[in-house]
Parts: sequence; structure tokens; C-alpha cells
Amino acid sequence: MFAVTFARYGDPSVLEVSEQPDPQAGPGQVRIAVQAAAVNGYDWKLRAGYLQEVAPVDFPAVPGLEAAGVVDQVGEGVHGVAVGDKVFGLGRRTWAQYAVLDHFAAKPAGLGWPEASGIAVVAETAQRCLDLLGAGAGQTLLVDGAAGGVGSAVAQFARAAGVTVLGTASEANHAYLTSLGVLPTTYGPGLAERVARLAPQGVDLALDTAGRGSVPELVAITGSPDRVLTIADFTAGQYGVRTTSRSSAFGALAKAADLVAADAFALRVDSVYPLASAAAAHQRSQQGHPAGKVVLSLTEE
Repeated sequence: MFAVTFARYGDPSVLEVSEQPDPQAGPGQVRIAVQAAAVNGYDWKLRAGYLQEVAPVDFPAVPGLEAAGVVDQVGEGVHGVAVGDKVFGLGRRTWAQYAVLDHFAAKPAGLGWPEASGIAVVAETAQRCLDLLGAGAGQTLLVDGAAGGVGSAVAQFARAAGVTVLGTASEANHAYLTSLGVLPTTYGPGLAERVARLAPQGVDLALDTAGRGSVPELVAITGSPDRVLTIADFTAGQYGVRTTSRSSAFGALAKAADLVAADAFALRVDSVYPLASAAAAHQRSQQGHPAGKVVLSLTEE
């Protein structure tokens, strides 16, 4: 098969398309003919060598954590999925003609391949954060960085669960947050005062997805570090705030599919590149402040 690879750490120019052995679906897995694969921050951090101490790779390495495509091989113990089914999900080495997925769900009818390819990571992260916070109907949640991929997923999952959501974003993204049912405000100094005007009854929970140093203020707003969670500030422990980065809420993929079908969840796609332009896609993800997911496409659909 053909795949995007890198044979050494470096800038995006180290990415190239090369021939690689076909992967095989193991127990509990499916192999897909990839139609689209999303770009995540993890991918370019891995390529740049920033993660080599915690996630070393064997060269040539194939990036990619999530993809959408057509099942062409079903592993032992997998039920309810057949060759020819259209799915999206989480796996490894997904920037390739074929990829193995460990966690997957059926692609909703009418959902494009680029959108489907980018759902899994944000959906899993969103559900994990809401579970850790114990968010439920009738509560109020403040999301710092609500217009980003994870932030907007959290907002949509929370709204579907009956949670009132406030979200910070630049003013250019306030209309987008409003379309999701989020009460928008700007980020930065004075957040507590702005939030108090939007939610005079108070805020129960807060999530930091931006890592801009807001954790102390979020603690003050909610009244307790136990009510705050971050995915982006690894200094938060000094304030008694938890950081989460380990995947666990894999049932969120099917939940996201159900919400898409109910017109209650949507993923913004910033840009779509052919697989041969993976370097440009990395550049866009790393430095371009994309308004949504950057996607690699293997189909003309």
C-alpha cells in the first residue's frame, strides 16, 4: 500500500508518500480502505520529535490516529460490522491506503468522509472530560476555548445532555458558538466578571481546552479545583486541578454518530488536502490557526 511516512524527525518536509506493508486486522479490530484521515496536533508533534521521549517511533513512521473508510477486513471477535460497511474511528498509522482501527462506529448516512474522519478524537476527549467533571442536566459549564475542535465537541455533547454552556472565544467565533447554543464571551483578564453577567446564578464546572493560563481564574469562578479540568495546562496540578490526556471514553464514537444523525453534532473542517500534500496539511495544522479539522483525503467524493 502507499502511505505518508517520515524516516527522521524534522519539519514538514520530511513527510513523503512511500510503499509500506499492508496492515492486518487483529482481534477486536477492523481494517479499512481509508477515504479520509484527520490531522491532529499529536501527529506533527510526533513528526517533529517533540514526543520521542514518551512515544518513540520505528522509522519509517506512518502518522495518524483517526480515519474514516470502508471496512475490508474484520478481525476475530468483532460483531455487528461487515466488509463493505462505512465506519470512522481511532487507530494508528491512518495516513495510508489501508489502516487498522481499534475503536470505530458506523458513519452516519449523509456525513462526508472529511467530517467523519475528524470526529473520533474530539468526541472521545469531549465525553471523557464531561465524565470526569460529572457534568449533567441542569448544571452550568464554562469551556475556555469553546470554538476549537475539542471545545466545540464538549459544548455539543454537553448541550445534548441538558447542560448550560458558556464558552470563551475570539469575537469572530461568537456567532459560531451561538449557533451551537453556547453563551459566548471573550477570553483573557476579567473573565470572572464577564461570566457573572452571563450566568448570575453561578458556574458549576469549568474546562480549559486552551492552556492560556486561565486555570486559577476558573478555580475562582467555580469555587473549587475539583470542579475544574484541563486538557492543555500541565502545570494545573499546582492549583489542585486535574489534567486528562489518556483515552478511555470510546463509547463516545457511537454517541457522536447518533448526535450527527439527530442533527445535534457537527464538525467543522478547515481544509482538505490530498495525501501527497501531507506536508502542507501539517504546516496548516501547526502554524495556520485552522478553523476546524485539517484533513487528508484519499477520494474524490
